[in-house]
Amino acid sequence: MSGEIALDLSPIIIIYKDGSVKRLRGTDTVPAGLDPKTGVQSTDIVIYPETGQYVRLYDPTPTAETRDKKPLLVYFHGGTFLTSSASDPYFHNYLNDLSSSAGIVIVSVDYRIGPDPPLPAAFDDCWAALKWVASCDSEKYLSSLADRHHLYMAGDGAGASISHQMALRYGLEGGLGGGVELEGIVSAIPYFWGETPLSDAEKDPATRAWIDGLFRVALPSAKNMDDPIINPEYEPNLAKLGVKRILICSGEKDWFRYRALFYYDLLKKSGWPGDVKLWEAKGAEHNFYLDHPESENAREMMNVVSKFLNGQDV
Repeated sequence: MSGEIALDLSPIIIIYKDGSVKRLRGTDTVPAGLDPKTGVQSTDIVIYPETGQYVRLYDPTPTAETRDKKPLLVYFHGGTFLTSSASDPYFHNYLNDLSSSAGIVIVSVDYRIGPDPPLPAAFDDCWAALKWVASCDSEKYLSSLADRHHLYMAGDGAGASISHQMALRYGLEGGLGGGVELEGIVSAIPYFWGETPLSDAEKDPATRAWIDGLFRVALPSAKNMDDPIINPEYEPNLAKLGVKRILICSGEKDWFRYRALFYYDLLKKSGWPGDVKLWEAKGAEHNFYLDHPESENAREMMNVVSKFLNGQDV
């Protein structure tokens, strides 16, 4: 690593002129295992030995002698497509709580992050993980635990955007096979952007330069911030999202709040036949439920998300 900086996008990532990368967050990892707080058992499973891709499976009732099949959630972690992993304690701790609170089985997907390789590598990895869930290869891990035929997805930030992309691919490719139906998505603080500011906060030059820079690192081929990957307004197939229900969650003081509201309106107007709901935490800032899991807002969001993932109205 040379000392000459080519691009400083602190506090996320620094790129040096020699091509090396320094990630400033999302590099910590924690092993899978039994969580003493919630009693949830997590296990890492290599799903494609040829690439080493793995998922982390969360079982909320590992000691039960008999059990009913639980709802199944596939989770995509956040990190601007540039940081973090399925082993990041930031998300691992949250998923232990979510698995316990909602009483659901979770498959947390590890995927390649940029800048090398750039998008759409992450999308390809996440689609491959969904195909694994739908395949016979997952039966020995999931068949006794969860209902693989009625699938939910969720993600925060970049993970929420990945969920959106997976629903698009599901709709355009006619599903996953194996009799799997995509029931719903929890889109938490979705990482969307655009050339036209939607709020005074989005007009700030420093904020715009930072977010623009992060996305250009993740997708160097993007002509501008109205690329359909980052701005669903320009997605021509929005009405073909292959999912029945979407819950969008945001915080009142989150800098991506207006993108979440805009996404909600887009879905309403797109002709997509599904049902979309919007939930917002009053006075909450970015990643409030991850940074402050014991807060009133975080507990309320956990309750709302748990209901949604169990097929209830929210």
